Amino acid sequence: MKFPLFALCLLSGYLQAQELSTIISNDLPQLVATYKGIHEHAELSHHEEKTSALLAAALRKDGYEVTAPFGHYKDGSQAYGVVAIMKNGPGPMLLIRADMDALPIVEETGVPYASHVKMLNASGQEVGVMHACGHDIHTTTMIGVGHAMALLRDKWHGTLMLIGQPSEETIDGAKAMMADHLYERFGTPTYAIALHDSSVREAGTVSMATGPALASATSINVTIRGVSGHGAIPQLAKDPIVMAAEFIMELQTIVSRQEDPSMPTVVTVGDIHGGTRRNIIPEEVKLELTTRSYNEQAREIVLDGIRRTAKGVALANGVPEDRAPIITVLEDESAPSLYNDPKLAGRAKALLIQALGPQNVFDQEPAMPSEDFGVFGMDHKIPTFMFWLNAMDPAKLKAAQAEGKTLAGPHNSHFEPSPEPTLKTGVTAMTSLAIGLLQN
Repeated sequence: MKFPLFALCLLSGYLQAQELSTIISNDLPQLVATYKGIHEHAELSHHEEKTSALLAAALRKDGYEVTAPFGHYKDGSQAYGVVAIMKNGPGPMLLIRADMDALPIVEETGVPYASHVKMLNASGQEVGVMHACGHDIHTTTMIGVGHAMALLRDKWHGTLMLIGQPSEETIDGAKAMMADHLYERFGTPTYAIALHDSSVREAGTVSMATGPALASATSINVTIRGVSGHGAIPQLAKDPIVMAAEFIMELQTIVSRQEDPSMPTVVTVGDIHGGTRRNIIPEEVKLELTTRSYNEQAREIVLDGIRRTAKGVALANGVPEDRAPIITVLEDESAPSLYNDPKLAGRAKALLIQALGPQNVFDQEPAMPSEDFGVFGMDHKIPTFMFWLNAMDPAKLKAAQAEGKTLAGPHNSHFEPSPEPTLKTGVTAMTSLAIGLLQN
């Protein structure tokens, strides 16, 4: 008896899904235990030594060629990146990234596996350390994906590049890996994909955007300089505190009056320092800013506006030319926008629907947060795609929504993903996506 080709394809897809489901069911208890261990022993950016060693050991055990630690920061220090390669005949090369670092936050979830880690931050201060952005979910998911892909080698062909990335929170980890000649040493991927957990929907589902997904982030330092003096005789001084206040208010007109309204943009002053005593007009005021946008044109409009506004305020207040404001763009603390290549996103959506069912795959609008996965796309030269792995306990989410509330999200001390369904969905989605992309 002969079967139509489409029937054979459907049967093959069904058998693959069943095999993957069996693998994940067998692995899930250990994956949950691994997740809880990583969560309990969280490590800050630039300090992911134990987490990266755990990931590297798991991938070596599954037959990957592992290079770790990998990457160098701008100051020459070692980054704790992981590069794992599995070659499986001719075909495309697929990069999958998982980030590994935690945040300087004291955990308040109350879960039995809560982090009680304390570390010294870059300023030498002791801080609590918590996986408040779910990178422990990402790392554990990669361990599960790596194992499943090794067992399912007869289902795909090409080269798989698994990246354990350090220091996403300080947005210099991807740059550190690229600075160590990632693509020159291991090959340039055909596609680069990643996932990030989310508190928006219940665990068991995923969400995705097509085109712009996350904004770029540009860090800027502005020093408003004046002429110091006595608070009782301000006419003999040039007050940088007053100028800083004018500058902050004028900044808002960059977005409202200089940007195209169709190009979403954000300018935020997150830190301001100036002065020593109430009756002294200081020499200067220092401000730390961040801007967010989806494209380079909008970014440049904001940067030009910041420069003109600062200089204009100083000029209007009669500040001498040698005391003009200092504007510094911190490229090492900036990240490009994350762009989900439309063609790749279309393929990915179809594969995710096939793996999870259409009721569990949602479209999502672009968002203004930023992260550095886009660095691996080399300014859109390599198609990239990131999807959101929804991670909230369905019962807790439903109860919160019934009360008109939301559950704590990333960067919150109460952020609490639901491990088992989140990991199961993450491994299922990412493995299915990887197998589907490694076919042509």
